[in-house]
Amino acid sequence: MNRSVFAFAILALFSISEARAQPKPDPDWPCVQRKVPTLAAGTVWSGPSLDEAGPWGSDFEAAALAQKLASRRTPMSEVDQLVEDFAKSAGDEKEKRLTRVFAGVLELINTERSRVMAGIERYARGQRQLAERIRDEADQISAVHDAPEKEVPKELAEVENRFTWDKRIFEERTQALEYVCETPVLLEQRLFEIGRVIQSKL
Repeated sequence: MNRSVFAFAILALFSISEARAQPKPDPDWPCVQRKVPTLAAGTVWSGPSLDEAGPWGSDFEAAALAQKLASRRTPMSEVDQLVEDFAKSAGDEKEKRLTRVFAGVLELINTERSRVMAGIERYARGQRQLAERIRDEADQISAVHDAPEKEVPKELAEVENRFTWDKRIFEERTQALEYVCETPVLLEQRLFEIGRVIQSKL
């Protein structure tokens, strides 16, 4: 197997992930989706001031609802009824308390997104390290096959096996990356929809 064959194999491996990541000002951000570290309230909320509503954590019921709404374990189909029930029981401070609920959801979803995005960046760094190892293995194999001497060292089979295994892992992780990169987007969509529902009850 010559160097050109291995060079083509490596190029094929990286063309998918590199194409997805363009443009990528942050080398640790591998997703097509633009990196937005924090979701600002103004992008999804046009209701009352969050600051004027007071700290959401001081309102036990509002905080409990915020945690339930922010959790992805809560189906979006249940959000409207949960907010409606809270609005009915909120009394004269309904507007302020619903605003606190949104403030809590915003903070909780931003916290989860930050955690997910940090994981994606660790994932990307791992892929980059694996890519470097694959390149080194390909170079080792190519150097042996291109050498003028006929004798092939017994260690070559082990290197070729590592190359095949590492290449497979890299390809599987590259395919999984598309799903992983969707998670911050889904969280943003969840926040937008929850904000829309809460504002409809003000």
